[in-house]
Amino acid sequence: MTFQAAASTRQAQSGVVTRVVDGDTLWVKTSGSQQPLKVRLQGIDAPEICQPGGKQAREALKRRVLGKSVTVTSNAHDDYGRTVGTLHLQGQDMGRWLVAEGHAWVYSYRHKKGPYAGELRQARLAGRGVFSDVAAEEPRLFRKRHGSCHLRP
Repeated sequence: MTFQAAASTRQAQSGVVTRVVDGDTLWVKTSGSQQPLKVRLQGIDAPEICQPGGKQAREALKRRVLGKSVTVTSNAHDDYGRTVGTLHLQGQDMGRWLVAEGHAWVYSYRHKKGPYAGELRQARLAGRGVFSDVAAEEPRLFRKRHGSCHLRP
């Protein structure tokens, strides 16, 4: 997945979460915009919805943020046109929270550990969420072997 910079500076927008698609994608209705913003959480990779742990990740994020006021900070879009950014609920980074709770892996790039490597290590050690299964498969490997859940009948 590649990201295109939206602007030279990071932009923060406030709004209300109107829909949670999966563990790392949601819709935010921002003030002053008629269409909700489709947001991909930066720095994490949650299980695919058809993958073990995928529905649990979506439900955890939904319980946490649906209908609540949040702030999205972004400076990029992905290949699918989604805004890529961090999501904060009352000052708490939801990507960090999802990883710490065992509902997502850290999205690493070119052997860099990613922003939440410590939280990932702790979730694995504690056996939280998907890490209660020692054979849990990273979403990128799952997609490589099985394709996207959205392409399935």
